[in-house]
Amino acid sequence: MIKKDKRIVLMGAPASGKGTWSKIITEKYALEHLSTGDLLRKFRKKDTALARKIGSYMDRGALVPDDIVIGMVDDLLTEGEAKDGFVFDGFPRTLPQAEALDLILEHHGESLDLVIDLDVDEQILVDRVVYRRVCIDCGQPYNLKTAAMRPKVEGVCDQCNGKLIQRSDDTEETFMERLKAYHDQADPLLDYYEKQGKRVAFPCSEMTEQTRREMFELIEEKLSL
Repeated sequence: MIKKDKRIVLMGAPASGKGTWSKIITEKYALEHLSTGDLLRKFRKKDTALARKIGSYMDRGALVPDDIVIGMVDDLLTEGEAKDGFVFDGFPRTLPQAEALDLILEHHGESLDLVIDLDVDEQILVDRVVYRRVCIDCGQPYNLKTAAMRPKVEGVCDQCNGKLIQRSDDTEETFMERLKAYHDQADPLLDYYEKQGKRVAFPCSEMTEQTRREMFELIEEKLSL
């Protein structure tokens, strides 16, 4: 078993399963799941200047700039949230964010312990997106190509009987553009963590019990004392 207060970053292309893996890892090791999207939505509800800035970008569907995201993360760690360790999902996205995170953690007397790079075959990523359906009411995801993720009744949510829809941007063309944008930003970031000796590539094109065990073995091998 790994000790608490470990700090992990989970990286991977769109549809690589970062959210799912983050939940699995945080539940296994009692760490805090820090998702950039969730944090932005949480922070914008606060009555602060930073929250108002975040809201102004989110309201118009624009990307929140690095300096604001970094400020949010700094506030989070200063307030003592995730003091028992965390898995970051969706941050850092850029090299400047990674460098800033290192400085923030150093200021708090901490450092990242591990960066897990989720390695999924590109065609599987495409299939996860193109065949994805989402419940319009509760948000439950499905995938028409994966037997275990198909709804019991076509077009109907198993959880709430809501209607299943395909998002307008869940097309192969749009996804390939997102994938290219991801690599443009992530490749220098992965090189950065590689030079620090913290990046580990983890092949996970399939989500199975064996893959879960291999993930736990990797984490415990890298982080156990």
